[in-house]
Amino acid sequence: MGEMLLPARCLLVVLVSSLLVCSGLACGPGRGFGKRRHPKKLTPLAYKQFIPNVAEKTLGASGRYEGKISRNSERFKELTPNYNPDIIFKDEENTGADRLMTQRCKDKLNALAISVMNQWPGVKLRVTEGWDEDGHHSEESLHYEGRAVDITTSDRDRSKYGMLARLAVEAGFDWVYYESKAHIHCSVKAENSVAAKSGGCFPGSATVHLEQGGTKLVKDLRPGDRVLAADDQGRLLYSDFLTFLDREDGAKKVFYVIETREPRERLLLTAAHLLFVAPPHNDSAAGGARGRRVLFASRVRPGQSVYVVAERDGDRRLLPAAVHSVTLREEAAGAYAPLTAQGTILINRVLASCYAVIEEHGWAHRAFAPFRLAHALLAALGPARTDRGAGGGGGDPQPAPAPAEGVHWYSRLLYRIGTWLLDSEALHPLGMAVASS
Repeated sequence: MGEMLLPARCLLVVLVSSLLVCSGLACGPGRGFGKRRHPKKLTPLAYKQFIPNVAEKTLGASGRYEGKISRNSERFKELTPNYNPDIIFKDEENTGADRLMTQRCKDKLNALAISVMNQWPGVKLRVTEGWDEDGHHSEESLHYEGRAVDITTSDRDRSKYGMLARLAVEAGFDWVYYESKAHIHCSVKAENSVAAKSGGCFPGSATVHLEQGGTKLVKDLRPGDRVLAADDQGRLLYSDFLTFLDREDGAKKVFYVIETREPRERLLLTAAHLLFVAPPHNDSAAGGARGRRVLFASRVRPGQSVYVVAERDGDRRLLPAAVHSVTLREEAAGAYAPLTAQGTILINRVLASCYAVIEEHGWAHRAFAPFRLAHALLAALGPARTDRGAGGGGGDPQPAPAPAEGVHWYSRLLYRIGTWLLDSEALHPLGMAVASS
């Protein structure tokens, strides 16, 4: 039997690989067969402009200040030296401090160095200020944590600084500020910051409804479970749980808390996760797909309506429920992003998408079609994970193993394709942080 399955598995790998290549090349906008991608037009930042357009130490930018790092502190090991020969470090203190930075800052700076050389041949990136151990910056400056750099070009041509700032945005810095006519200020999220790790997830305490009855904690889901979901018309159904797109058992994350008025439900999810929102003045059951849209959790506001499971006329159905409050709460344990075959899931009786980062549920679901096909084919070709013991006798079904921790490889692949095809504005900044980490 195993010999018969081997060619089929090889064929499956070829099929899925071709699907992945086709989906990456042919789905627009962007490159397709026989087409060249037009270079993205870059607009320089204006003097005193910053991107994103929020304060530096807020959730939507580089996140809160976490405390000064000194050479004799435990956190000093968070800093790593940058010896990139394509970057000039001013190092006026002669201590090498400007070369020390967090790994995230180092990665973004190295990416920017390449962009600078491509933009202006013969010109290099220059760092005038990096990690500050001497207290030369304002109170709670991210320079004290190695999370900020001040930069210029090696030729110190100030006419280039607006474009330099734009290149820094494209390189992935979490906050870029054309702070002075003499330099650009850039900063990143903390390595261990909950803000830097808030992709699209629910806490481990969230519950789902099982087909066989009862509920289950989302952290305990295993392949083979069938959970309550909804189709495009708002009809309730049970769908196979496939895997976790992200799973972090020990994580502490920032969760938005969305509470509805009637029926009263409470849902915790991260900023970049997608939630279905009903059209205004829709009081019909589910409302079907017409007018329904998805929003990032961070964009849901009181007064809008989400869909919840409710009993009406002796039947269980989806109904729009007005959002009473939207708040932020930290320190919820665990982070889990379950994927179902339907692409939707009822969490704490509230309908949510399984996807995050890009505010297009339909696109995301279509992008996962090759993964769902591969999963179905593998299930058909191989023995089910819940098959009985090795002897094939009347033993109890063996539980499926828990999916691995971390961001799923397919999610990472789609993120890379997305950043290649789409403008950065189409992706949620917090989701980008987790998908690229």
